[in-house]
Amino acid sequence: MACAEILRKTAETDIRLRLDTAGGETRVDTGCGFLDHMLTLFARHGGFGLELSCRGDLHVDAHHTTEDVAIVLGRAFDEALGERRGIRRYGSMLLPMDEALILCAVDISGRACLGWALDIPAARVGDFDTELTKEFFLGFVRALGCCVHLRQLAGENSHHIIEGAFKAFGRALGQAVSADPARAGEIPSTKGTIL
Repeated sequence: MACAEILRKTAETDIRLRLDTAGGETRVDTGCGFLDHMLTLFARHGGFGLELSCRGDLHVDAHHTTEDVAIVLGRAFDEALGERRGIRRYGSMLLPMDEALILCAVDISGRACLGWALDIPAARVGDFDTELTKEFFLGFVRALGCCVHLRQLAGENSHHIIEGAFKAFGRALGQAVSADPARAGEIPSTKGTIL
């Protein structure tokens, strides 16, 4: 397991991120309270250490902040995992969050794919546009090169649906990046490469 540090500055966001795939402290400050909450849950449930600060153009909206944070987080996992040697590659979680039930499956395959089947009824949760949830996951899968499927099996409360998705994603990704003792040092592909 490894660490990665990413700095990314654009005209829209200024992001500093430190990731430890083996765990550690979590401090998240994006300027968007709901996004901070979701990322904190993701890190906690995945068993990741995450230190993240983002200064974005929130006077416009949270779109650039959400998408760019996802891109940087995906790049950090990409850097931390290197050739992907010795990882399990796959992970999944069926997670209840009150009335919501969310299925998440992850394949660190080198190919970007998002299977999306969440029906979030509200347009906003607090000051967060709920359509940005999908933008977050798209940014992440493209940056890491992984396949993520998110499916809502039950749920009516928008907060619960999104929270269930981030928790399930954290747990599934935590499995996928964990060491596979039966295949220590091996690249988890018959091709001999993930990248």
